[in-house]
Amino acid sequence: MGRGKIEIKRIENTTNRQVTFCKRRNGLLKKAYELSVLCDAEVALIVFSSRGRLYEYSNNSIKSTIERYKKACADSSNSNAVIEVNSQQYYQQEAAKLRHQIQILQNANRWPPMHLMGDSLSSLTVKELKQLENRLERGITRIRSKKHELLFAEIEYMQKRETELQNDNMYLRAKISENERAHQVSVVQPGPEFDTLPTFDSRNYYNVHMLEAAPHYSHHQDQTALHLGYENKADPAA
Repeated sequence: MGRGKIEIKRIENTTNRQVTFCKRRNGLLKKAYELSVLCDAEVALIVFSSRGRLYEYSNNSIKSTIERYKKACADSSNSNAVIEVNSQQYYQQEAAKLRHQIQILQNANRWPPMHLMGDSLSSLTVKELKQLENRLERGITRIRSKKHELLFAEIEYMQKRETELQNDNMYLRAKISENERAHQVSVVQPGPEFDTLPTFDSRNYYNVHMLEAAPHYSHHQDQTALHLGYENKADPAA
């Protein structure tokens, strides 16, 4: 059966703890010896037991190894300090570069740019000023071209609108004239109540009087006939 894993914690049993210490101490000393021999390394091992007993191993001298360790630690701290100082300087330089780049980007994105407004020109060289001048001239040319394009479009629209208004005006004038002529015609013609009356004519007037006299003449003849008839009945001999 293989050896099982044990939990790394303090062994409560005193006997077991002492046995484990002895075994692992011997194994540690053996590993230190093998490391120093196989790898030609300077090894110093110091172990104090729970009772205060010292166990040590060194392939050179414990004291010289400790002095070498102290010196190495001092050099390491100094080098760390130098590295830290250099890091601070590096980060400060990088921060200054980034701030300068941010300022350049802000000036470039500013509208209108301060260079185009004629500000902060003292830091520009002759070449940069020439480039700025050419840039301004090209920009003015594009601006004027766009302005003329918009003006021509506005003029064309106004002319078209003027033609439409003139056509509308002519149409309205024609409608007004037509309405006025229709109104004049309706005023000159008589109304429907006068259309049924007969037109005055002398011949018609004469005929009307003749028709009115006819019943009177007929009535007189009837009375004469009746009178003659009555007389004939009264005298049969006649």
